[in-house]
Amino acid sequence: MNFSLNMSLSLGRVWAIATNVFRETVREQVLYLSLLYTAILVSAMLLLPEFSYDSSAKMIVDVGIAAIEIVSLIVAVLVGTNLINKEVDKRTIFILIAKPMHRAEFVLGKHLGLTAVIGALVSIMTLIFIALMAIKQIPIPIFAILTANFFIFWQIMLLGAIAIFFGSFSGSLIASLLTLAAYLIGNFSRDLLLLGEISKNPSLQAVTRTFYMILPDLSRANLKNEAVYNILPSLLDMFNNGVYILSYALLTLAIAILIFARRQF
Repeated sequence: MNFSLNMSLSLGRVWAIATNVFRETVREQVLYLSLLYTAILVSAMLLLPEFSYDSSAKMIVDVGIAAIEIVSLIVAVLVGTNLINKEVDKRTIFILIAKPMHRAEFVLGKHLGLTAVIGALVSIMTLIFIALMAIKQIPIPIFAILTANFFIFWQIMLLGAIAIFFGSFSGSLIASLLTLAAYLIGNFSRDLLLLGEISKNPSLQAVTRTFYMILPDLSRANLKNEAVYNILPSLLDMFNNGVYILSYALLTLAIAILIFARRQF
């Protein structure tokens, strides 16, 4: 009975932190970023036909999906890296850790709230994208687009965990740069592995394989091109890739919790 009560209180504290993050960030970020996304997509719809009339429809769809990823990445980097440091700068961290709250609950609540924000933003941008494609009368494979956008959300969820991880031991600027580096390297980690295999150099192959094991393989969540051509991987491959992303996010959060638990304020 006591164990059940403690679990309930623990989940309640995580939920309270997540709700607070969601409310603050939605009010400050989501509306403006949704307007930014709309402006980007409308600009693409107006300008791209001037450069390439024959393939403008495909290019507009490409830009629309890619912009969803970039705008969501902005949230993960700017918000995620600042979630812990903001509490430190405002000195509210002393109030929070003085309460009967485990630091793991604090980190998990922050990530859950950030994930909810990203999910809401991706959903809103997806609706805007579908509406503008309908207005422009550009045919799109709805299921493939929704699948690709879900994996964008899943990828940014992982990057949110990485942002919180870097923010747990460094300043917001350094954490932002490191998160951006993780995004760029993660999208090319598989190419790095292939480069090592092509080289036929055992030492280089060992190095590239080690880096591939350590770095996140974000290409697993990149289905943008497949969605445009309506050629998705098998359900088993998508499931395995989704589990990989989730596992990496949980491992990253576990390390962030260990670091944050030892941080002195």
